[in-house]
Amino acid sequence: MERWHAHGNVYLVTDETLDPERVRAEVGDADGIAQVTARGEDWADVVIWNPDGSTAEMSGNATRIVAAWLETPTTRVRVGSREVVARRMRDGQIEQDMGDVAVSETERVAEFDVIRVDVGNPHAVVIGDPKALPLIGPRLETHPRFPQRTNVQVARIDEPGRVTARVWERGVGETTASGTSAVAVAAATHGEGEIVVSFPGGDLKVRLADGHAWLTGPAERV
Repeated sequence: MERWHAHGNVYLVTDETLDPERVRAEVGDADGIAQVTARGEDWADVVIWNPDGSTAEMSGNATRIVAAWLETPTTRVRVGSREVVARRMRDGQIEQDMGDVAVSETERVAEFDVIRVDVGNPHAVVIGDPKALPLIGPRLETHPRFPQRTNVQVARIDEPGRVTARVWERGVGETTASGTSAVAVAAATHGEGEIVVSFPGGDLKVRLADGHAWLTGPAERV
């Protein structure tokens, strides 16, 4: 297994056969494992495993890491029925077409105002002080409102086009950065335009237009 990271969000990449028991044994201190189940010259089918042996419907960082792992200029990475098209930029970063994003109306959950966002996986965004994540994250992740559990972000709007956030990933806990979380936060706070989302691990750039999202960020072998 190769060890990669995106702003400190660490994934192991492998084409070996995995099951929940082996994932829990092999993952170590990584945030997950990206299992490549099939691949061609410029495409890959991927299963994204969380450290607890559950799987995720989508991950912006994991799919970007797999695209970098394949070392092709443009790569199609499929996770279940959803496909991410990744394009290597001249500066070495990778731009991903993340597809459609759906934002729900604000609702009250566990005493917090929550904006649910679907980026191919579920997110619950709370506008507030990111320092409150350790309190809010675990309460919302397992709340009955989210029977399949959810990813949680606490975000602060610093100025138009710039947001600071922390993320609590479903089945993982707090991570230094998250690609789909960046898209969710940008969609919940801005809806349209170009937004920089600053995580503890670094900045990710999101572009939103007509309910569609593009994500740009790094991926490096450790």
